[in-house]
Amino acid sequence: MTQQKGADYWTKRISDQEMPALCSTVRDLEKLAKDDVSSLALLGRSVMHDNALTSRILRVANSAIYNKGINQVSTVSRAAVVLGFDTIRNICITAKLLTSLLENKHLSEGVYTRLLKLMAQSFQAAMLARMMMSDRGESLREEVFIASLLYRIGESAFWSMGGEIPDQLHRKLSVIDDKAEQNALIRAELGASFVQLTQGIARSWGLGEVLQKSLAQPDERMPEIHCIFLADKLSELLSLPQVDPVELQKRLTQAAEMLDISVDDMTQRVIQCNQVTHKLAIEYGAKAIVSYLPEPSRVADGIVSPVIEAVTRQVDQGYQLAKLRQLTQYAVVKTDFNQIMQTTLEGILSGVGVDRCGVLLLSPSRKLLQPRVMMGDDAEMLKQAFVIALDDHASVFSQCIEQKRSFWVNAPSSKDCTVQMDDVLVEKLSKFGFLIAPLAIGHKVLGLFYADRHSTRRYFEQQDNDSFTHFCQLANVCFAVSMS
Repeated sequence: MTQQKGADYWTKRISDQEMPALCSTVRDLEKLAKDDVSSLALLGRSVMHDNALTSRILRVANSAIYNKGINQVSTVSRAAVVLGFDTIRNICITAKLLTSLLENKHLSEGVYTRLLKLMAQSFQAAMLARMMMSDRGESLREEVFIASLLYRIGESAFWSMGGEIPDQLHRKLSVIDDKAEQNALIRAELGASFVQLTQGIARSWGLGEVLQKSLAQPDERMPEIHCIFLADKLSELLSLPQVDPVELQKRLTQAAEMLDISVDDMTQRVIQCNQVTHKLAIEYGAKAIVSYLPEPSRVADGIVSPVIEAVTRQVDQGYQLAKLRQLTQYAVVKTDFNQIMQTTLEGILSGVGVDRCGVLLLSPSRKLLQPRVMMGDDAEMLKQAFVIALDDHASVFSQCIEQKRSFWVNAPSSKDCTVQMDDVLVEKLSKFGFLIAPLAIGHKVLGLFYADRHSTRRYFEQQDNDSFTHFCQLANVCFAVSMS
């Protein structure tokens, strides 16, 4: 009914009927933050009745991202002592928010997908904002994180309700591309904008002043408010199917100026933050949003200017021969495993002329490939992001291990592609193709060799594949001698 529409109606409905548990938890945690005499024990008791929530909080608190020490914490109150009250309070809010929004089973497929995309965007924005305030105090940094995470809470909460009204609005919005028209439709259907709904929830739930001010005055030049605004814009741009390079460069420049760093430095920080965001989402148990976070390789492609010069390593047959002679010697005289691996990768990198290469070893369960050594451009960045699940026997990585043979994977669009496949990892790793070969001792495959020319945007030729395969096969002979 018309009289029910408006921000106040939707705020009350979401708080009292749709998400009372989240509302209650957030209100309790915000009260604790404002009560100077509240003990850390009260913080623990506010979530201790929820075992699943407590487990998520402790997993995040013990992750490498937060816990830099070697001692694991086993209680929420102990985590607050180690990490600080504000940090653990916001981990609690984040964990509860993700659980409440993402575990709704009654949503239609279209609405649930819309919610996942929105939550992924909000989580990425929160991580970007936290990164941009890294030189500030813990209290302000964490308040900016939670304000960015909740910057679109009105919209997220609305879609999470499910039912006829969200379903109808989703269908109507799906056929409109213009942003202004979409906003007009939302106001007509709900009697309020999503921003007004977020403002209503922020006031009702007693959320922080930083969030409320960032919603009321988004153009405010205070660093924390400007940071929230830029993080939200950057995350929104990176989540688009086609990134607008001009708009992205504009926002990166604004962020770089705010932090007083170069645009190149800001670009690298955004890429690294994106990689950390993927890991932290998994620690929070929010695997559902991971596939909607921008892929690290896609972020790099989208924001690294193509005019940046990369070192082009040309094929050097003389260097290849020198390294192959070294490996031949290792095949005669037992040599250390790591030395064999180092020599092989050096030969591939500078002899075959690739941009980056490395060795990935199988996990004990043989269900994951994890980086052991990476060389070349962005080696450390690739090492952090390069974990491959072997849950699809049809994937080229599984085939390489099972069939014990090398593969040359070109870009799907290449007319010379030797392996026809629909594998998202082709785009994730390098759209210009890559080479892989088994690392084996005798009949047992321990992992893979990998190489690509992603940075310089070059494709491989048959001779490159032959040379790469030669190095890998000779290395395996050396490994067998080394382990005999």
